[in-house]
Amino acid sequence: MTKTVNHWIGGKTVEGTSGKYGPVTDPATGAVTTQVALASTEEVDAAVAAAKAAYATWGTSSLAQRTTVLFRYRALLDAHRDDIAALITAEHGKVHSDALGEVARGLEIVELACGITTQLKGELSTQVSNRVDVSSIRQSLGVVAGITPFNFPAMVPMWMFPLAIACGNTFVLKPSEKDPSAANLLAELASEAGLPDGVLNVLHGDKIAVDGLLNHPDVAAVSFVGSTPIARYIHATASANGKRVQALGGAKNHMLVLPDADLDAAADAAVSAAYGSAGERCMAISAVVAVGAIGDELVAKIRERAEKITIGPGNDPASEMGPLITAAHRDKVASYVMGAAAQGAEVVLDGTGHTVEGFEDGHWIGLSLLDKVSTDSDAYKDEIFGPVLCVLRVETYEDGVALMNASPFGNGTAIFTRDGGAARRFQLEIEAGMVGVNVPIPVPVGYHSFGGWKDSLFGDHHIYGNDGVHFYTRGKVTTTRWPDPADAPAGVDLGFPRNH
Repeated sequence: MTKTVNHWIGGKTVEGTSGKYGPVTDPATGAVTTQVALASTEEVDAAVAAAKAAYATWGTSSLAQRTTVLFRYRALLDAHRDDIAALITAEHGKVHSDALGEVARGLEIVELACGITTQLKGELSTQVSNRVDVSSIRQSLGVVAGITPFNFPAMVPMWMFPLAIACGNTFVLKPSEKDPSAANLLAELASEAGLPDGVLNVLHGDKIAVDGLLNHPDVAAVSFVGSTPIARYIHATASANGKRVQALGGAKNHMLVLPDADLDAAADAAVSAAYGSAGERCMAISAVVAVGAIGDELVAKIRERAEKITIGPGNDPASEMGPLITAAHRDKVASYVMGAAAQGAEVVLDGTGHTVEGFEDGHWIGLSLLDKVSTDSDAYKDEIFGPVLCVLRVETYEDGVALMNASPFGNGTAIFTRDGGAARRFQLEIEAGMVGVNVPIPVPVGYHSFGGWKDSLFGDHHIYGNDGVHFYTRGKVTTTRWPDPADAPAGVDLGFPRNH
């Protein structure tokens, strides 16, 4: 009998009532192992209602109460790292060590939420006028929602809801229907840690669930991570309904390699950043820009390393890269490689025919490396989201920066060089939200914020860090005058209030 993943609403498992289910596949075998309930509009309403009811008390709870729960939650997550990672591997396909890394990066934000007390401090100015004080505070919003992608089924939700609930909000999470089980375990552990019923709800579904949250009058804010077309839709729809939105979109992350760079380090970084997690991450390096005469040597070093990567099931300790999430996605990724030569690229490595013995029905694809790629080719223009690395050649640093800044995306970027002056100039000139200097995947630590520029972000706030706290709270300023008991009544003054 196929396992069913149901909703988590009001602190308990709630069976789906829509009659609609989606398949969940083991990417290593191609077999459907689970079905996930897909919510109806009525089930969206139920999840939001549970969150709204919980907000009546959670929104006025003390910081001490919230952080006590979060500290217990952090301990439980730590104790269940392997369990969460195993669910990720079973439904996403990434190797276990990569899944463990995902959990660790999510835990960073839980730890940030544990220290939320200092982040929520207000400000006070005394005696701005005679016996007048002005104070500013930040207060929670109410019910907020998160819509998260398949590629990080634990980490991205943990980038959202711990901060949101630490700030006093309640949360409805709509995870990807492709790998839903990790989200339920996160919610169950939060309940075990003492989080009151309804503060964190998990609603599974497809576009019906997404639109239900975007249009629901009781949802105050929406956080999203996914592709650029959907991010644009989320932002437009939720904003039109008066909601706050942070919608993180797609990417085409470039790595600029200068002639003075350590080419062995650059090749190591390119392979790790392009092919880790099978390239299914928005911070993957998918375009290496080689400056000057180093191109041939750099490509040879990347090829040498890529050919040694072991591909296999994510639960096999020998595997370094797993399968792609679905067969349809595998075929789409392969199409870019198969069409690359006709668009002028040199196909150095073609991974499209790769299979794994004993797992022939899995969603396998090997590592592909395309050299001398043109900026008008499909492999360069589109976010492939798979293990395909494009190499572009330019003559100068200036040419490289101009090429990179012409991209509609601006998520992450990197430069490899030994020249501090060049690195500093790059940091200031490049049009991207996250920059790595000899660091290929510049995902910020939890107490800084994650987010891109241009078509990689819709909305004003990046995710987690200070931006995350500001997104999940709103400011209020109070101006106070207390009369001195010795003063006589001041009388009526119809003029504009004076500060002097």
